Amino acid sequence: MKIVIAGAGAVGTHLSKLLSTENHDCVLIDDDEERLAGIDSNYDIMAMCQSPTSIKTLKDAGVSSADLFVGVTRYESRNITACILAHSLGAKKTVARIDNYEYLLPQNQPFFKDIGVDSLVYPEVLAAGDIINGLKLSWVRQRWDVHDGALVLLGVKLRDTCQILNQPLKDLCGPDDPYHIVALKRGGETIIPGGLDILMVNDLAYFMTTSEYIPHIKRIVGKEHYEDVQNVIIMGGGKTAVRAALVMPENMHVKIIERSLERCERLNQLVDRDNVMVIHGDGRDLGLLHEEGIKNTQAFVSLTGNAETNILACLTAKKLGVRKTVAMVENLDYVSMAEGLDIGTIINKKTVAASHIFQMMLKADVRNLRSLMMADSDVAEFVAADGSKVTRHPVKALGLPSGIAIGGLVRGNKGILVNGNTQIQAGDSVMVFCHRQTLDKVEKYFKKSLIPW
Repeated sequence: MKIVIAGAGAVGTHLSKLLSTENHDCVLIDDDEERLAGIDSNYDIMAMCQSPTSIKTLKDAGVSSADLFVGVTRYESRNITACILAHSLGAKKTVARIDNYEYLLPQNQPFFKDIGVDSLVYPEVLAAGDIINGLKLSWVRQRWDVHDGALVLLGVKLRDTCQILNQPLKDLCGPDDPYHIVALKRGGETIIPGGLDILMVNDLAYFMTTSEYIPHIKRIVGKEHYEDVQNVIIMGGGKTAVRAALVMPENMHVKIIERSLERCERLNQLVDRDNVMVIHGDGRDLGLLHEEGIKNTQAFVSLTGNAETNILACLTAKKLGVRKTVAMVENLDYVSMAEGLDIGTIINKKTVAASHIFQMMLKADVRNLRSLMMADSDVAEFVAADGSKVTRHPVKALGLPSGIAIGGLVRGNKGILVNGNTQIQAGDSVMVFCHRQTLDKVEKYFKKSLIPW
C-alpha cells in the first residue's frame, strides 16, 4: 500500500516507522528540516521537506495513487486542509489529527466526510478513554469494553495469590468456562497461548470474558482485596487531563495538581464539575500529596509532558500506598523500563492514535483496533463478511496461522466466547488477537470472497 503522512511529529514519525517495517510505500512530508533529520536511515521512508498543504508537493509525493493520506502536523487547520487537497487529488482515504472535541460529535461526521476527511483522530481523547477504562477496575492494567460491555478484555498482572497458576490453559479455558486467556506478556516475550501453555507469577495475562463474570475473574486472580477507585489524583493539567476529568464517572472524586497558576485558572474554566478540584502546586511535593489525602487515594495518574517525571511520580505514589498508578510515557524507549518498575497502566498517545489510523489500512471490515500497550500484540474487531472464509467452517477447521487467537464474538448484542466448535456467522463482530505483522494474514479470512474454500 502507498501511504502519505503529513507531519513528522511524534505520531507521524512513529506511524511512518511502523509502516515502513511492513513493506508499505511510505512518504513523510514536513517543512521542518530538523524534524525530518530525526528519521533513522534504517527505515525505508521517503522524506520530503516541503509544505504539506502545497498542491505541487502533494502531487510530487504521489497522493493521486495513495491508499491513505494522514494529516498529523501540530496544526489542526493544516491537517484538515491537507486532507481536503489530498482527497481532491485522488487519495482513497484520509485521516486528520484534531484538537477540537466539537468535530468528533456524531452530527458533524457527515460534514467532514463530504469535504473529503474520512476520519478524525484526537489522541488526547483516545488516551483519556483508556485512562478511564483502567480506573474503572483498580486491579486491572488495561481494559477494553466491546459493544458496551457485551465482551470485556482485561489485562491483569498475576501475583502468587492467583489461583490458576501452573495449570495448562486447556484445563482452564474449556468450552464451558467463563473466560479465555488470549495473550500473555512474560518478561520481554509476548505469547499468543495454546492449550499447553501455563500461567506463571508476574505474567501479564489478557482475559476475554463477559461483564457478568468480572467478579469471578477478580477472585481467581487473587485481587479481591483491591478497593474500587473513589479518589483520584492527577498530576499535570494538560489536554489529556482535561479530557479525562470531563468524562470521569460521578462516583470518582478527582484532584488535578498543576504547577502553573495560569493553567489552573484555565482548568477551572474548562472542567466545571462538582467532582473535580484543581490545585495549584507541584505533584512531586510529598507534603502537598499528604495534605491532599494521598493515603486515601486509590489511583494516581501522572500526565505531565516528561516521561521520567511521570514514572518517578507513580513510583512515589506506590510507596505511599496507592495501588493503581497510570503514567503517560511518550518516549517508547521508556515503556519497558516503566513496566519493569511495575508501573500499573502505561499510556502512550502516539501508539493509541497509530492503532486508530492503522485500522483504516485493512481491507476487511475492521471496527476497532487496539494495541496492547505492554504486549507486542493487537486486538482487532473484525466483522465477518457474507461468504467469507471464516463463516464456512467451525473455528477448529479454519486453519488459522500460528500466533493468532479468536477470543470471542458479538452476535446481535450478545457476547459469546469462542471455542473450536464455534461456527462464526456473517455479521458477527469477532475479536482476534495477534502480532501486528500477522494482521494481513487474518483479514483475508473475513473479507467477502467468491472462492469456494
